Amino acid sequence: MIYDYLQRGVLAGVVAGLAYGVYMAVVANPLSEYIHDSQQQHGHGHDHGHVHESSQTVSEATTAIVSAGSGVLWAIFLGGLFALALYLFEPALPGSDAVKSYILAGAGYLTVSVTPWLALPPAAPGAEQLYGIETRLAIYVGLVALGALVSAAAISGYTQIAPRHRALGVLAGAIPIVSIVIVVPLVSPSIVTHPDLPVALYSTYQALAALSQAAIWLLLAATFNGLRRRARPAAETDDSSDPLLASP
Repeated sequence: MIYDYLQRGVLAGVVAGLAYGVYMAVVANPLSEYIHDSQQQHGHGHDHGHVHESSQTVSEATTAIVSAGSGVLWAIFLGGLFALALYLFEPALPGSDAVKSYILAGAGYLTVSVTPWLALPPAAPGAEQLYGIETRLAIYVGLVALGALVSAAAISGYTQIAPRHRALGVLAGAIPIVSIVIVVPLVSPSIVTHPDLPVALYSTYQALAALSQAAIWLLLAATFNGLRRRARPAAETDDSSDPLLASP
């Protein structure tokens, strides 16, 4: 049973990863290069040397390949994690099987991306970091744990109250999420800053990063549900062909 979940999760991760890789190659990498080139031109002026342009072209191609490949691996990792979490926690999630997948995907997005980004937003090229990498990693892990607790509290609050009153259940589920979105930015310092970038530019960069991660989780849930629906008719056919299970 768990193997089926993992298989679907990994396949869903491949689908989401390929889509994310295309996004990285078509949108994210060109935007990063544009930000980087703008900063270089602002700080050092224009450089039109042939050797420089050739090395830059090779560097851009390498960066595109590496970032797209890492995006695929990241989505596959999330797909396996999603499948394991769904296998373990599916009975505690509200709604139908399909709805449970989307709820878990939303919880995963809140845990892995939204909550850490409240203090550690996506850093565009040229960002200045207040702390070193080890400190930032510790903060990220702590915020992921906090996001998991908030997700569990939101789901628990909804499942306990919704059977009696659906609207109050939604409110109970929203309170932990809204609270963390308000409180964490207020109590955390500005760990990442972009002093040399226009506000609109790095806001666009961060918004695209947030939307792309949300799309990964959405594709994971949708693809997983699609694979599960395809597996069910085959399982029902196998059961009906078994003479021990067939009707007399």
